Amino acid sequence: MTDCYACQHNLREPSALPSRERVYDDGRWRVAHAFTAALLGWMVVVPRRHVVSMAELTAGEATALGPLLTALSRGLERILGARKAYVAFFAEAEGFAHVHIHVVPRLADLPDDRRGPRVFGYLEQPTDQWVGEDDMDRVADRLRPFLAAEVHALTR
Repeated sequence: MTDCYACQHNLREPSALPSRERVYDDGRWRVAHAFTAALLGWMVVVPRRHVVSMAELTAGEATALGPLLTALSRGLERILGARKAYVAFFAEAEGFAHVHIHVVPRLADLPDDRRGPRVFGYLEQPTDQWVGEDDMDRVADRLRPFLAAEVHALTR
């Protein structure tokens, strides 16, 4: 699907992607740091094949998703000190109908006016406030081994 952002990136060899776009990849799901977020650790979970509804997931994709979301939430708590992780799925923006699940760290110092669904305000900030690529890569590099071990432990 040439007009699908996620599919364009999924076609690329995983090793060719920057660290921030290959936080995790099991062949069914890929985790990337959100590139337009003004909040460090905002992760996006994307299926490797094109689907636009959770109802389209295969049994294998659905089975793998639960442990991945749990492991990613634990990783954001352990590595970034998040109190918990928000999980949201809409996939309505133009060019982004491909299922993508937002997993967002709810940090201890998150202002009251940015909690709950208002956290999406961090996607509406000017580009000079977006998390830098080096910071995204550092978080990805810390999360990657944790996720691999945690998903394995949850699925044994």
